[in-house]
Amino acid sequence: MTKKRRIYNRGNAYARKGDYDRAIAEYDQMIRLAPDDADAYFNRGNAYYEKGEYASAIGDYSVAIRLDLNHADAYFNRGAAYDERGDYNRAVADYDEALRIDPNHVGAYFNRGVVYGNQGDYDRAVADFTEALRIDPNHADAYFNRGVVYADQGDYDRAVADYTEALRLDPNHADAYNGRGYAYASAGDYDRAIADCNEALLLNPNFAGVYIVRGAAYVDQGDYDRAVVDYTEALRFNSNDADVYYNRGFVYYYKEDYARARADWEKALQLDSNDADARNNLEILRGMGY
Repeated sequence: MTKKRRIYNRGNAYARKGDYDRAIAEYDQMIRLAPDDADAYFNRGNAYYEKGEYASAIGDYSVAIRLDLNHADAYFNRGAAYDERGDYNRAVADYDEALRIDPNHVGAYFNRGVVYGNQGDYDRAVADFTEALRIDPNHADAYFNRGVVYADQGDYDRAVADYTEALRLDPNHADAYNGRGYAYASAGDYDRAIADCNEALLLNPNFAGVYIVRGAAYVDQGDYDRAVVDYTEALRFNSNDADVYYNRGFVYYYKEDYARARADWEKALQLDSNDADARNNLEILRGMGY
């Protein structure tokens, strides 16, 4: 085995163990020995990426691309690093390039779909997740994310179908239970919504979003006491969530506990001074003498 290969293998071994500083030190040696080796820059970029040092990762991926213009994974990983920095246009451009080189790059379709979904470009997002599933029919997260897009579009039947498929592939997918619970609740099927939220919390008792979804389902069922408990639990995980204070305030209002309703709406307004609904509700309470 050559010296270059030994250094390369040591770097990869350190990276697999999560010891990224030592991995970087080995890749540094590798680059000194072989400054034209695209994979040495690529692997060092991966180590920087795992450390959250995205600017350094982008620099190394860029050198790898300059040395090997057909390095699809370097384009893909640089896109992911741009993604982490919130530079979504550059991320999409790199995912495009990865797919030009490798039209079956499932990760590029998936990541680009996530960006499109977050930007509200739902048709493109669905198309990318669908293409990812054509290449890899067992990609649970592609079903999950396509379900999220369908739910955002108000197509709850398709959302439920995709979340169900994600759960068939990964029965421990807490996000899929939560997503399906939200879709059921949005469609008025509150019993199924609550059942899915319960499953999600069995898998992850610290999943704050599930308490919010289940709390809303309890509200729609008229079970205000349980709704208060769930919203209060959600606030234990994030005490600065203005929306949860606003929603819990409504539950207190329905319970005719106007003092607590006022306190929650005041807190919501304190956290979000642009919350016109909270301000209007407080005016209504003042008109009632509270």
